[in-house]
Amino acid sequence: MAGGGGVSPLGLAPPLWYHRDLSRAAAEELLARAGRDGSFLVRDSESVNGAYALCVLFQKHVHTYRVLPDEEGFLAVQTSQGVQPKRFKSLPELVLLYLQPSQGLVSTLLYPVDREESIPEDRDYSDGEDEKPPLPPRSASTPPTGSSPETPTDSAPAANGLSTISHEYLKGSYALDLQAVKQGASSLPHLNKTLVSSCKRLNGEVDKVLSGLEILSKVFDQQSAFIVSKMIQQSVNQGGDQELENLVTKLAILKDLLSSIEKKALKAVQDMSLSTLSSPPPLTRHSKTIPVQAFEVKLDVYLADLTKIGKSQKHSLSVDVEGGKLVVMKKMKDNQEDWNTFTHHKIRQLIKSQRVQNKLGIVFEKDKEKSQRKDFIFTSAKKREAFCQLLQLMKNKHSNQDEPDMISIYIGTWNMGSVPSPKAVGSWLLCRGLGKTLDEMTVTIPHDLYVFGTQENSVCDREWVDSLRTALKEHTELDYKPIAVQTLWNIKIAVLVKPEHENRISHVGVSSVKTGIANTLGNKGAVGVSFMFNGTSFGFVNCHLTSGNEKIGRRNQNYLDILRLLSLGDKQLSSFDISLRFTHLFWLGDLNYRLDMDIQEILNYINRKEFDPLLKVDQLNLEREKNKVFLRFAEEEISYPPTYRYERGSRDTYVWQKQKATGMRTNVPSWCDRILWKSYPETHIVCNSYGCTDDMVTSDHSPVFGTFEVGVTSQFVSKKGLPKSSEQAYIEFENIEAIVKTASRTKFFIEFYSTCLEEFKKSYENDSQSSDNVNFLRVGWTNKQLTTLKPLLSEIEYLQDQHLLLTVKSLDGYESYGECVLALKSMIGSTAQQFHTYLSHRGEETGNIRGSMRVRVPAERMGTRERLYEWISVDKDETGGPKGRSTLPPRSGHDYVKPSLTRKDVGAELGKVSEEVERSTKEEGTGSCCVCSRAKQDSAEGDPSTCKNNSYNNPAYYILEGVPNQSAASLSSELLPTSCSPPAGKALPPGGGRGKPPSGSSQPRRHNSAGHPVRPISEEGSQEDDGSTLNRPPPDFPPPPLPKGVLEMADTSFSKPRPLYPDLAEVKIPAANPSPAFVLGEGFRRGAGGAGGLDDQSCSVLQMARTLSESEYPPPPRAPSAHPHLRGQGLGDACRTFPPRAPITESIAEDLPEEALWGSSSSSLSVGESSVGEWLQSLGLERYEEGLLHNGWDDLEFLSDITEEDLEEAGVLDPSHKRILLESLRQQK
Repeated sequence: MAGGGGVSPLGLAPPLWYHRDLSRAAAEELLARAGRDGSFLVRDSESVNGAYALCVLFQKHVHTYRVLPDEEGFLAVQTSQGVQPKRFKSLPELVLLYLQPSQGLVSTLLYPVDREESIPEDRDYSDGEDEKPPLPPRSASTPPTGSSPETPTDSAPAANGLSTISHEYLKGSYALDLQAVKQGASSLPHLNKTLVSSCKRLNGEVDKVLSGLEILSKVFDQQSAFIVSKMIQQSVNQGGDQELENLVTKLAILKDLLSSIEKKALKAVQDMSLSTLSSPPPLTRHSKTIPVQAFEVKLDVYLADLTKIGKSQKHSLSVDVEGGKLVVMKKMKDNQEDWNTFTHHKIRQLIKSQRVQNKLGIVFEKDKEKSQRKDFIFTSAKKREAFCQLLQLMKNKHSNQDEPDMISIYIGTWNMGSVPSPKAVGSWLLCRGLGKTLDEMTVTIPHDLYVFGTQENSVCDREWVDSLRTALKEHTELDYKPIAVQTLWNIKIAVLVKPEHENRISHVGVSSVKTGIANTLGNKGAVGVSFMFNGTSFGFVNCHLTSGNEKIGRRNQNYLDILRLLSLGDKQLSSFDISLRFTHLFWLGDLNYRLDMDIQEILNYINRKEFDPLLKVDQLNLEREKNKVFLRFAEEEISYPPTYRYERGSRDTYVWQKQKATGMRTNVPSWCDRILWKSYPETHIVCNSYGCTDDMVTSDHSPVFGTFEVGVTSQFVSKKGLPKSSEQAYIEFENIEAIVKTASRTKFFIEFYSTCLEEFKKSYENDSQSSDNVNFLRVGWTNKQLTTLKPLLSEIEYLQDQHLLLTVKSLDGYESYGECVLALKSMIGSTAQQFHTYLSHRGEETGNIRGSMRVRVPAERMGTRERLYEWISVDKDETGGPKGRSTLPPRSGHDYVKPSLTRKDVGAELGKVSEEVERSTKEEGTGSCCVCSRAKQDSAEGDPSTCKNNSYNNPAYYILEGVPNQSAASLSSELLPTSCSPPAGKALPPGGGRGKPPSGSSQPRRHNSAGHPVRPISEEGSQEDDGSTLNRPPPDFPPPPLPKGVLEMADTSFSKPRPLYPDLAEVKIPAANPSPAFVLGEGFRRGAGGAGGLDDQSCSVLQMARTLSESEYPPPPRAPSAHPHLRGQGLGDACRTFPPRAPITESIAEDLPEEALWGSSSSSLSVGESSVGEWLQSLGLERYEEGLLHNGWDDLEFLSDITEEDLEEAGVLDPSHKRILLESLRQQK
C-alpha cells in the first residue's frame, strides 16, 4: 500500500474511497457510473511511488490531482508554482479538508465512490486435485516463505546499515574510545568493531571474487595464485581483531591481480600460439552431422511445355547441409538419371506458393546476372517445410556473416501434476505427437534456445535442469548451458542455450508474481526470464492461473496483475508494461481457460476430431476477442485435442468428474496449456510447430510444444565510425494526432524511447484539443511541438532494425494514457510516411494514434544487405489463395499500418482487384467491401486482401463500460446498414469502402511461412470463422459518428474533394430524441459463435462501434480510370500498408498530399482533383508526376507559380505538353 512515509497514513482499515492500485481508466469508469458532480475517489499514483491521485468528477469530466509526500512524510495536493501547499499527516485528514467548500479544487468533494470489496476467494489449490496448497519446494533458488526473491534474508543490516551503525558509534561507543585514548590506549577497539560490522558483507563478496579468480591465477599467474589461495584459506579462520586487516590485504591483492592478470594471460596465450602454430587446431565437440536428405518431387510445368521436356517430371532433391550443396536429379527412362549440383550461393531464393501448400519455387543462378526459376511439387506441405528448413540451415552454416540473422527457439509447457516426469521425454523435446509437428527429417536438428515452463513441478531446481540437459545431450549430442532458472513454489521456468551462443546472451533478468489466494500464495502466479540475444530483446513468462470453469474474471485479473507487476527487461521502460518491453515476448503455461459447452457435446466433437466448434467456445479465445486479455498476442492454429483432463496413465480417457467434500466437481476437457507470443512490428517470427505429446501419461495434462523461427539483430558496429554532422540521420515528425479514451481534459505530452537514442526525449504539450464525446479526447501536436530525434548511428542497416516506443502522458499527473511501438524500417526515406496504430495501457486498449514522420538517412550510410529470413518469400503472383487468408509473408504480432501505396499504383491496383471486389460483394452478406492492396515493391504485384470494418473507428468505442450512451441510443435503425451492397438503383453509401486496413505486416489473417493460418482472434468478430483476424489493424482515424444528412450524402457527387480524415469539429453526434431504441443488426453480433453476447456490457461498446462504422465519410476521389464497381469506395490511406521486404531507398512512395491526409481544405486551386497525380491524370500526362514530385512540386497550392523553366527541369520537354499544363493552371486561378 502506498503511503506518505513511516506508518501508512491509512491505517489497518483504509477508507472505502481509497482504491489502492486501481488503474486510471478503471477509476474514470467508476466515476462515470457515479455520474454526479463532486463524486470522488483516491487511488495510488501510476507515476510516483508512494503518491496518490485524487480523482474528481465535474461536468462529466474527470479532474486528477496528485497528492505527494514530502521529506517529512506529510501529504499535500500538488499546486501551481508559487502557491503554498496545505500539508496533512494522513490521507483521511486531507480528504476531510476538501470536503469543505472553496478549498481550491474544481469542485467540493461531495460523494465518495466506494471500492467494491472483493468476495473471499474459494480455495484454489490444484484444479481441485489437492485438499491443501502444496508447500513451496525446498531448493536453493527459492527464498524462504514470507520473503520475496528480491528480499535479502540474511541478518546483515539494511541498505543504509552503514549510516545506522556509524550513528550508533558516534552516539555511544565513541565516548568509550575517547576515554580509552585518554587512558593511553593506542587503538580504537569500538571503531574497529564498527568497521568490521559495516564491512561484513564486503568481506564475503571479496572472498567470492577471489575464489572465482583463483583458477585463472593458477593458469596464467602462478606467483599470485599462491597468495590468493592463502588468503582464501585464512579468511575461513580469521579472528575478530585481524578481520579488518585481512580485508585491506585482500583488497590490495585483488587490485594487483585485476590490473595484471590480463597482461599475463595475453603473454601466455601468445606464447602458446607460437608453440602450437604448426599443430592442428584442437577438436571441438559439435552436434552430430546432419545426413544428406532426399525429397521426391515433381516438376510443376504448364501443359504447353510438356512436349519440350518429355513426359516424365519426377525429380529428386538432395540436400547436403554439411557440404553446402543441393543436387537436383531428374529421373529418365531406363533408370537413367540427369543431375545438376548447385552450391549454396547459387540458390538465390525460395518462393513458397500460398495457394498450393506443397509447391515451392527455387531460383537458381545460372550465369552472372542471369537466373532460372523452377517450381516443384512436394509430397506434402510438411515435406516442403522440412526442405526449406534444411536449406536455411545450410545457408546459415555456410554464411560469411559472423553473427546469425535468425535463430530457432523451442518452447515447452507442462503441468506435471506434482509427479516427477518420466525418464523418456524425447517426444516432448522432438515435437512428436499430435497437432502441427515437425517432419522426421528435421526433428533431430538442435534448436538454438530451449525454454521449459512447468507447473506443479515438485522436482528441485538442480535435479530438473540436470535432467533436461541430459535429455538434450542424448538427442543432440550438445551440452546446453542454462542461462536462467526461476521458481515460484512449483512453477518453474528454465532457459538453456547452445554453447556457441552463450556469449551472445546478456542482461539476464528474472522475476516472479504471486496470484494465489489474496495474491499472497505462490501456488498460482508467474515466473519470468528476460535477456538480450545480441541486439534483440526476449521475454518469457510461464504462468499458472486460477482454476475453475466459472472463474474467467479471476483468470483475466491474474493476467493483468502479472503484466503489471512482473519486473523484467530494461528498467528505463518502466512506463511500458512487459508486452511492449521486448522485441519478442512469449507467454506460456497452464492458463486454465476452459470450454463453455456441455460435456457430452465436447466429447462427441473430440471423438470426431472436430475442433473448430470447440475453439469457438474456448474461454481464452472469447476473452481475447473482447480485448480483455492478451491484447494483440498471436497463437498458432490449434489442431490437437484438449490437453486436460486425462486419466493418469492413459491418453484414451478424459476424467471430467471428481467427488469432493463440497459435491461433485466438473472439469471439462479443455486447452488449458497454451503458448502465445507478441512481437514488434516489421520483425520476423514464424511458428513451425504447435502440438502436444501423446505418450507422456504421468500427469493429467499432456505436455505442449512449439517451435519458432525468429529474426535477430547483431550488436551493430559502424564501419564508418560515429556520424559527422553532415552524415547524421534524423527522425523527424511532421505531426501526431491521438484519440485517447478518457473523461479528463488535461494537456498531454509524448515521451520517445528507443535503444537507438542516447536518452529518452519529450515533446512539448499538445497544441490542439477537441472532443465531441465526453468519454474521449482528440489531441494533436504539430512539428513545432515535436522534437527531432538523433539516432546514435546513421547506417540504414542499423536503423531498419530499430523501433520507437511512444507514451502519451498527462501534464497533471505525469501518468500514461497509452503506449505504442513504431518500426523505423518503413519510415526511412526523404518523404514523410504515415503511421497509424493503437494505444494500450496496462493491457487494455486506450485509443489510437497516427501521424506523419520520416527517417532521413545520409546517402553515405545507405548500404544494406539481405537477411537470411528474407531469402524465403511467398509467391506474390498467386492471387487465388483460400478465402480469408493473407498472401503476405509473416510479420509481427502487433497491429501496425504504414500507408505507402503510390498514387500511380492506385489505378492499376483498382483494375486488378475489381473482379475480386465484385465477387466479395456477392458472397458476403454483411461487412465492408473495401479491398486493400499492398504497394508494388521489388517488382512484385500487390495482392488484394479483403478488409473488414473496424470495431472502433467512431466515438461509440469510447463509451465507458456500463455507462449508457445517449448519442448511440438516439440513432435511428435506418442509419445502421447491415450490408455494404447498396439497394438496386441506388448509389453506394458514402464510405462503404472504408474498412479495416490489412496490416501489411500484420496481415488480415496471420500466416507462418508454410502458409497455414495462425489461430485468428478478431476484434469485432465476423460472419464466418475463416474471415476473422488475428493481427487486428488499428482503427480508422478519427472515429466519426454518423453526421446529419448521411443518407442525402449518398447521392452527392464524388468529384468534390473531401478530406480523408474529417476534423472531429465538423462531426456532430445526433441529438437525443424520443425515437425507440434501435434494433441491433448483424453488425452487433460477434460471429457465428455468438461470442460475447449482447448482455456483455464490455462488448456493447465494440459492437455499437462496429455497426456505426459501416456508414462513414466518403474517401477522396480516385482516378477517372477506376473501375465503376469501386467508385466511391476507393482505397483509403487507412487501407495502405508498409512495403514488403525490399532494399529500402529514399522516397519509397509519394503519399497523398498533406491536405488530403490531415483534413486541411485550404488550397488556392479549385481543380476537381485533390493531388498533383490526379490533376495530371485528368490531363492524361501522369508520366510527369515523378519528375514534378522529385523537384518539390508536390502541392497543388504552389503549382500556380510554376514556370516553363521549372517544367523543363522536371522533365516536361514537349512544348505542347507544357502549354497544356500551363493553360490548365491559368484556368484555375
